[in-house]
Amino acid sequence: MIKMENLDTDIKKIINSAYPYIKDFNPAQKAVIESGYLEDDSNYIISIPTASGKTILGILPALKTILNNGKAVYAAPLLSIQNEKIKEFKAFEENGINVGKHPSSADLSVMVFESFDALTRFSWNTLRDVDTLIIDEFHMIGEYTRGPTLEAAITRAKIINPKMRIIALSATLKNIEEIESWLEGTCVEHDYRPVPLHKEVLDAEMFNTKNKNDVIVKIVEKAIKDKSQALAFVSTRRFTESLATYVAKKINKKINKKQRKRFKEVSDKLLEVPKKKGSLPTSTCLKLAEAAELGVAFHHAGLFNEQKEIIEDEFRKGNILMITATPSLMYGVNLPSKTVVIRDHTRWTNNGPQPIPVFDYEQMSGRAGRPQYDDVGYSYIIAKTMEEAQNLEEYYVEGDVEQTNSKLVDNKDAIYKQIIAQIASSLSKNLDELTDFFKKTFYGYQMSNNPSMGTFAEYSLVYELESALEFLLQNGIIRATPEGFKTTDFGNLIAKSNYAVETAVKIKEYISGIDEINVEEFIYALSETPDLPLISFKGRKSKDPVRDKLSESGLFAVDIGNPEATTVSLIEWINERSEYEIENKYNVYSASTRRSAYEASRLVKFAKNTSEVLGNYSNLKDYDLLSARLYYGVKTDIIPLVVGVKRLGRKRARNLVNIFGNDLSNVSENELQKVEGIGPKLAEKISLFVKN
Repeated sequence: MIKMENLDTDIKKIINSAYPYIKDFNPAQKAVIESGYLEDDSNYIISIPTASGKTILGILPALKTILNNGKAVYAAPLLSIQNEKIKEFKAFEENGINVGKHPSSADLSVMVFESFDALTRFSWNTLRDVDTLIIDEFHMIGEYTRGPTLEAAITRAKIINPKMRIIALSATLKNIEEIESWLEGTCVEHDYRPVPLHKEVLDAEMFNTKNKNDVIVKIVEKAIKDKSQALAFVSTRRFTESLATYVAKKINKKINKKQRKRFKEVSDKLLEVPKKKGSLPTSTCLKLAEAAELGVAFHHAGLFNEQKEIIEDEFRKGNILMITATPSLMYGVNLPSKTVVIRDHTRWTNNGPQPIPVFDYEQMSGRAGRPQYDDVGYSYIIAKTMEEAQNLEEYYVEGDVEQTNSKLVDNKDAIYKQIIAQIASSLSKNLDELTDFFKKTFYGYQMSNNPSMGTFAEYSLVYELESALEFLLQNGIIRATPEGFKTTDFGNLIAKSNYAVETAVKIKEYISGIDEINVEEFIYALSETPDLPLISFKGRKSKDPVRDKLSESGLFAVDIGNPEATTVSLIEWINERSEYEIENKYNVYSASTRRSAYEASRLVKFAKNTSEVLGNYSNLKDYDLLSARLYYGVKTDIIPLVVGVKRLGRKRARNLVNIFGNDLSNVSENELQKVEGIGPKLAEKISLFVKN
């Protein structure tokens, strides 16, 4: 089994049983282990390529800690990664190691960055029990949304639990010395990749075509011959669909009988998802199933979650030849493939189309070559002309990744949130103490060590903090007292939530200005907050149906965009329309309606809590009703039925009421079973509920 002699016997035994396929460590892993990081107690940054086995290098010190009766936290950026790692680490439980999501109840807990941040704010005793913190995807410290949360959580953790050891697992970083100094750690770098990666630029002219999609068809045809798979990254949802459809049609004749049978099974599974949810397949579902029947699937946020899971699982099993996806997939689930194609090297921003960062190119390319399956990986970036190909070669294939910079001050919400966190946890009571904390963050370190900014660093930081404090005071989130700043009840509510401060302020302003809840208007207000996942338009068809529905609901909008599409979809959802009906009428990605409705339902609960802390108790029942309507997608009359009878669902509940009326007390179980989809068990549950 594992031949590393300098590995503790107990740790070796656990690794051998949890990872039986690992016969020995690879050169990158050996280099890290031989650096002495397991014997040393200081902080470490392990910077090796994607797919080089970073997880094991994080797990080794975690196991050492746990075997010495300590606790370890493994922090990851996304829920999908958290779930994947928990599943992987559950194998340790055979050796008596408790794996969970929170260090108060587990030896090894896997937490998303936001949950770990909450630990540093509210659970200091638990935080002080954590001996080792492993940070996965540490390079995300330079990312706009999650980066500031991570750097502030690390800064706070180091203050509250200075003995805690940090092991940061990262892809290649450019300004590693700077990060080493800030983290007070040692970096071990290695460039070994278990599966060699060939990076190339292909151009359409090489293949005598003007169409980049034809180049991708050639790549997929080669993959069919090699019995391998491909992942293609494009910039928008619409492009994932058009590319999948195009490739599927072109490779139709290259697919054999056996493959057709497997692909048809995948296609049928994908079509079952909406049916199980009581909706006819939407046009997006039909398009997906049609492409999947020929071995190609698209993957984006506008699909049902279950469909995305089917695509991921079937791809891993080899039952899909190619997935076309938006770049968000590079940070999500572990979906490596022998070949990665990057068709779109620009993405749309507020400043128009911009080239993707070299870092993102590296992350997408890194998906090529599966350690347990392939002996080589191929990454192709596609150009239109030979001239463009030369530029891309220079910029991406031969270029350096960008410097990792803190986004803490660029992201206004992050500053607000971290000030609230500092004040709510009583770590900072005045401007000086806040300045002191922010100087310890990665942002503070970069500012004060930047030769051109050093002199103005503190002045600039104080200015940012003063502006933020003024905003928080004006909006009743913090208050000034003789003892220093304190959070108000509203501020405490924000501190305990993961919502953007802008969301909380918008909700507070809306509910402060109303006497009673206007359901449609309130849903529109929620759709304009940054925390509601938006339902987007599918294409350039007329937006008039959305405008008409808004005006029918007494709402007026100048521009019709995704917030308006979301508002209308949610209004239809709580009036019991199916995804199929919503998509057909409004030309939107309706499969994400349930996700938006679930988040809207939680936001309504937050609005209820806000109302309570503001001392307004008049509409509390209405908040509960709207929250339930959004969650279940029902009109008010069947809320008791869908809440009271688990797994009944809105469609069957409505059928019951349509057939028997609202009073089911005299309906026998036999009669109930005559309703479509109601079997003996469900009939018994309904009877029990009605009698109680």
